[in-house]
Amino acid sequence: MTSSSLSQTSPVQGLHHVTVMASDPQRNIDFYTRVLGQRMVKVTVNFDDPGTYHLYYGDRTGQPGTIMTHFPWPGAARGVRGNGEIVATAYSAPAASYDYWLGRLTGLGLKVRGGQRFGHPMLTVDDPDGTWVELVFEDGAPVEEWPASPIPSEHALRGFHSVTGWVRDTGAVRELLVGQLGFTEMGSEDDAEGQRTRFRGSGDDDGGAGVGLFVDVVERPGQPRGSFGAGSVHHVALRTRDDEQQAAYMESLMAAGFRPTPVQDRQYFHSIYFRESNGILFEIATDAPGFPDDEPVDELGQHLKLPAWYEARRPTIEAHLPRITSPEYGVTLGTRELGTTPPVHEEDAPSSIQVLTAGRPLGEARVAAILLHGRGATAQDILSLEGDLNLSAFTYLAPQADGNSWYPQSFLAPVEQNQPYLDAALATVDALLGELEAQGIPPQNVVLGGFSQGACLALEYASRSRARLGGVVALSGALITLDETGDLDGLPVFMGVAPDDAHIPLDRFQASEELLRSRGAKVDARVFPGLGHSVNTEELDAMRALMQAVVGQA
Repeated sequence: MTSSSLSQTSPVQGLHHVTVMASDPQRNIDFYTRVLGQRMVKVTVNFDDPGTYHLYYGDRTGQPGTIMTHFPWPGAARGVRGNGEIVATAYSAPAASYDYWLGRLTGLGLKVRGGQRFGHPMLTVDDPDGTWVELVFEDGAPVEEWPASPIPSEHALRGFHSVTGWVRDTGAVRELLVGQLGFTEMGSEDDAEGQRTRFRGSGDDDGGAGVGLFVDVVERPGQPRGSFGAGSVHHVALRTRDDEQQAAYMESLMAAGFRPTPVQDRQYFHSIYFRESNGILFEIATDAPGFPDDEPVDELGQHLKLPAWYEARRPTIEAHLPRITSPEYGVTLGTRELGTTPPVHEEDAPSSIQVLTAGRPLGEARVAAILLHGRGATAQDILSLEGDLNLSAFTYLAPQADGNSWYPQSFLAPVEQNQPYLDAALATVDALLGELEAQGIPPQNVVLGGFSQGACLALEYASRSRARLGGVVALSGALITLDETGDLDGLPVFMGVAPDDAHIPLDRFQASEELLRSRGAKVDARVFPGLGHSVNTEELDAMRALMQAVVGQA
């Protein structure tokens, strides 16, 4: 954002919420309510996957800057911390409460680590899934105390203090937070992992006070990236006041190349998502309408709340959700006994194919996306789309081609010149689909997508296969052969290309569209002047919409 646009847009205030992946929902509830004394302010579902709870904890009314949220996926494998993610969330605790919290946590049998950060004492403890939860003893702004909390009011947590991200390059975060969002850089200090730098949000309208003001990043060049799983932070949400301010930020972020998602209606706030170049997934969320919007303050967290578009499916959703009990209210929600579905882990993918995975663990997913990289690229490259799409219902599989190429010649070359490599590549897709079906995800719940050479391969597989896929996405691709026949039975296909793409001639793209359409596919084909050989936001939006439709039918 330029200085002129900053003058027209209020700086981001600070933290809104933090969303984490968990495993056992009851253990999660007991820790955040009974151990930390947070109120469970909302029980709802993952809007991208209504078979999963979305649990929210905060102060009495769930004001922004106090909200820790969790997606509990029973049986999920533990994540591994690393660069490109938020690794810790810190609460603000009264400065005089250090001894109280040290005694409380150790008395409960928890392993506690002490330390200092920017001159203030702190404690660190692991939640049941290994998420680092920190307490910083620095008197912060007051929050709305919850009278039923097991923590005495004089020792109650005061909402968020900060989050910590591990990054390859602090400069990229500085460009985002200071250059785009109006944060202030507060200084740096040595950390056990590297150099820690602190950035401060603007706070509230009362001269800068507020909860959740700080984002810390620790620079760890050359260190490995994290591996997502139970205990991993999915994203950190930053706070802005209203839809108008959010729209202004979305426009400026798009102009700066951050590729924010369209606005997502999360019922209690509106959200846009984007990644900075280290890999951390950020959200900008609005303060309104808030958690008391659909139930009285005194009843927050007592009812399973569903958005209007899921109400017709309430009996099915409630039957699928595991049983949980809120100890504050004695309320039991959900009907399925936990553990009735045995977990399946990502390492069960075909052993003969090198496959990278992301998103929801395989054993917990009902929908999947197979992503095929382009020539000279890698599985990790195409897998990065997972963050842009931000669809947590999906498990993502990205196979790696030998030598970074699925077949040696152009897709326009005679087929025999690309054999036997082309058949082997098609067999790779077939093997992954077979493995997914064995794990309970049939082909109609799978989206097959790719970029460039991978897009051509995806279209070719769909054209030849008799398996009815959930959908196909071809980002800068076209059919390899134009002689296949057979009814494609309404197969959803999205295709995008530049009119002057040097690798995908426009006439071949159009011929592929016409053939697929004539065979019964439901084709959305778009030509983007100026796209080059790349992917733009409109293509990602179309891909997201196609994938969301598959979730709705699964």
